[in-house]
Amino acid sequence: MDVAWMLLLLLLFPLLMWTSSTFVFYFKKFFYVAWMMFLAILGIPICLLKSGGRDVENMRIIRSMVRHVKYLFGLRIEVRGWEHLQTEGPYVIISNHQSSLDVLGMMEILPDRCTTIAKKELVYAGTVGLICWLAGIVFINRKKTNDAKSVMADAAKTMLDEQVRLWVFPEGTRNQNGDLLPFKKGAFHLAVQAQVPIIPVVFSSYNSFYLRKEKQFNSGVIRLRILPKIETKGLTSDDVSCLSDQSHSLMRTAFLEISDSVAKSNGPLKH
Repeated sequence: MDVAWMLLLLLLFPLLMWTSSTFVFYFKKFFYVAWMMFLAILGIPICLLKSGGRDVENMRIIRSMVRHVKYLFGLRIEVRGWEHLQTEGPYVIISNHQSSLDVLGMMEILPDRCTTIAKKELVYAGTVGLICWLAGIVFINRKKTNDAKSVMADAAKTMLDEQVRLWVFPEGTRNQNGDLLPFKKGAFHLAVQAQVPIIPVVFSSYNSFYLRKEKQFNSGVIRLRILPKIETKGLTSDDVSCLSDQSHSLMRTAFLEISDSVAKSNGPLKH
């Protein structure tokens, strides 16, 4: 009986993959999470052997292990503005945030000695949470403003003392509404406090291949644009709001431009 069920499932699987976009969506989402957890299982002992524990240098291991994942989902990542990452010393990278697929674009361009700031809940995500901790990811409790500010202050000190770069998603949450959400100020306070540049990175809209509400997940193109750095030397906390607005405006213009170019090339998903 078990063999019969296995044969039935084997026969149904290609049929469902061919006929049901909803099945494809859930299968790809499940496989993405499962594969990332499997890669983490492989990566954890390598990180421990290489660095002996928590160390930002472990991000190199994660970067090398994750870069192939885009091919498994038929995604192509196109990057413009590489030269803007050729900046010495610490800096803050800010980018828009659409889904967990952002990790693929991040690992495509992640510079050396760069880690990210993430919500505290991620540390409890099994093997993925453990390898994130080993890679020096800074975890913040978004529900406790005082704790988040304290973590940011410590992060600014770490950036300067250890020459670390930090990647931040200033929208604060995932957003796939075709535009950018207003930015939270944490990343800008961090950059001003450390007096380090901000480098904006913009991901094109995923709507041409990935729609969460409509349960569609196809192959497609992600365009990344790395914008020129924004200096913060001489700025104070009084300049943070203006700095945030300036960054938002620049990134929104780039987001709409590259998203429109992707849509014209591939056409939006029908839903």
